Amino acid sequence: MRMRSLLSLTAAAAAFALPVAVAASAPAAAADVAVLTTGGLGGTNVAEGSVISASLATGTTATLYSSSTGTSGISCSASTFTATVDGNPTAPGTATESLTGQTFGNCTSNVVGVLGVTSITVNNLPYTTAVSSDGSVAVTPASGTAIQTTVVLRTLLGSVSCVYQAASGLSGTADNSITFANQQFTRTSGSSLCPANGFWTAKYSPVTASGEAVYVN
Repeated sequence: MRMRSLLSLTAAAAAFALPVAVAASAPAAAADVAVLTTGGLGGTNVAEGSVISASLATGTTATLYSSSTGTSGISCSASTFTATVDGNPTAPGTATESLTGQTFGNCTSNVVGVLGVTSITVNNLPYTTAVSSDGSVAVTPASGTAIQTTVVLRTLLGSVSCVYQAASGLSGTADNSITFANQQFTRTSGSSLCPANGFWTAKYSPVTASGEAVYVN
């Protein structure tokens, strides 16, 4: 009787231990996919602290026109941005970035009386950039500041400087690129040779981190 009880207890223990052994040998669950990944949709999660960057999409220009439907203003054939990833939660969600740098180059103007574009400088950096799984992008300035750009032009009357601000921030769309279309800026100071309003359009592609394309999940 004691031997039968011992055998029964041993068999029960073995049966109880079996699922544990099976569970231990099962492959680990796949890591959660974050909003921003490299290598494709559902690829490698972009680590917080990573620097992402992009230039204008091939064959495109960044434009600041005086109206949303016009073609009078400034056109730049070169532009870049850099940003640091502050947060990259599991998708669906919203990743956050700090836009730390943005440049414009090879700019021309077709505004009457303007001979050329000396510089375009983005002020009040960094800006907070939120990229959501639905592809929406929102750019906002630090509290108490504004998204601001200073444009310096060469004119028939000499050099003039004009400051433009986007009071309500900027919105765009993202996948492996980031596109902004007709984002309105208002001239807050400077010469009347600068248009009263500027509507900014640009497409940056591909967006990369450590040389790998970044995707939005």
